[in-house]
Amino acid sequence: MYRLGEKNDFQVERAPFSKPVGVFWTAERQKQEAKRIFDLQEQPAFAYVEHMNFMNFRPFHHPQPIYINLVRDPVERVISWFYYKRTPWNSVKMFEITGKFQNRSHYFSVLCRFNVSIDRVILSRPFNTPAAIAKAKQNVERDYSVVGSWEDVNVTLTVLEHYIPRFFKGVTDLYYEPEVGLAFKKMNTNHWKPKISERIKRIMRANFTQEYDFYHFVKQRLYRQYFAIKKDMEL
Repeated sequence: MYRLGEKNDFQVERAPFSKPVGVFWTAERQKQEAKRIFDLQEQPAFAYVEHMNFMNFRPFHHPQPIYINLVRDPVERVISWFYYKRTPWNSVKMFEITGKFQNRSHYFSVLCRFNVSIDRVILSRPFNTPAAIAKAKQNVERDYSVVGSWEDVNVTLTVLEHYIPRFFKGVTDLYYEPEVGLAFKKMNTNHWKPKISERIKRIMRANFTQEYDFYHFVKQRLYRQYFAIKKDMEL
């Protein structure tokens, strides 16, 4: 986003690592956050990045942002998250913020349950319930210009570039730019993550039925956008 900001002349801000993920904010807290975000804006075109649940800006008399997001295979994401939270560099960062390390059992515990929503467009819990997924789908259709997929990077880049050209013009070229593009810079490679067997993944997927319903819903929407672009290009 920073490189796109330089290329396409827009301001980029992001929440610091130390800021807790916004999950259950009261209406007053949401109002404060909306004002804080808009107060950061110094240029007409402005992009802001943060890990947070979906927030509706309309009740606070602010313009609704152009929302984007990316999803990932739910089980693969949970596995990645679980081991990322236990990497040395994450532990050091958290120590710098909190002044303490997690107890020893945290680093050797087994991934046995996951009961929080894993996608930021979902507003409610409990995890993997039809009501939460239905709300997430509604949010996507109403407020998200693009929800891409990390398993479909090229399709995602194409859709972003055509649906939001003011911000994403040239994103594919930047992504694949030799040596400096993200396609060639492996960030957050976790050498401590073991290989999880397909048997274990199948067991986990059986408990993620609603999450996979949402995941496939998003991918189908993404591909509809992609094929519409291709059709327009052929005309």
